[in-house]
Amino acid sequence: MRGRTKKQASMLAFVDPETLIPADHPLRTIKRFADAALVELSPLFDEMYAADGQGRASIPPERLLKASLLISLYSVRSERAFCEELTYHLLFRWFLDMDLLEPSFDHSTFSKNRARLLRHRVSREFFDAVVLQADQLHLLSDEHFSVDGTLIEAAASLKSFRPKDEPPPPKRPDGGSPSNRWVDFHGEKRSNATHQSTTDPDARLCRKGPGKEARLSYMGQALMENRHGLLVDFQVTTATGTAERDVVPQLIREARLRGFHPRTLGARQRL
Repeated sequence: MRGRTKKQASMLAFVDPETLIPADHPLRTIKRFADAALVELSPLFDEMYAADGQGRASIPPERLLKASLLISLYSVRSERAFCEELTYHLLFRWFLDMDLLEPSFDHSTFSKNRARLLRHRVSREFFDAVVLQADQLHLLSDEHFSVDGTLIEAAASLKSFRPKDEPPPPKRPDGGSPSNRWVDFHGEKRSNATHQSTTDPDARLCRKGPGKEARLSYMGQALMENRHGLLVDFQVTTATGTAERDVVPQLIREARLRGFHPRTLGARQRL
């Protein structure tokens, strides 16, 4: 018999998100480690918000950090887009321990609160707490490491990559961004020595390899332990031809301060 769509939806329904997430979903493991790390950071959160006891309650810092994880894991293009998607994304709500009736975050409030966590270096503490869990499970070797580098594309358009001595463009009558204009690069020689992005001056023009398209980028440097290939430290630097080599002494020094004992180090660049 042919099934037909019911025009009138039920007004009452009970949905338990826990029963809808597959038992083998990767986010289950990530959530378990993240929640354990956040329990350890709870006293730090109490200190950060101690002076705001009379004000309106903020977005829970635990949710801010886990939301940042989701933005990275699912490549959500912006905080505004994430807050919009959170309105209807059941998996995201389950990961953040939100029920189906709670409203999503306001994107401006979300950005402001997350900036506060970054000022207190809480994201670093969160990362270190997860690394410590891996160490307690004997998943880390603290003797042999590799440094791996990769390009991270900047959120800047090639149209903004203009000569350094060029005067600023006049304001557009329609109020649009002056950098959002038609530009013909044909036959023009551009380099980091003579040009600079007007919207992200620290970004550098780089390519992933011969014949590849050049993009405005940064350089991400990852310190990996060799036994399981787990990330134990990272740095984001200006993209230069020597960035990976230059950052190695700092990564090794900080690894020693955190209790690791590097004996050998290999460098591997994967762009």
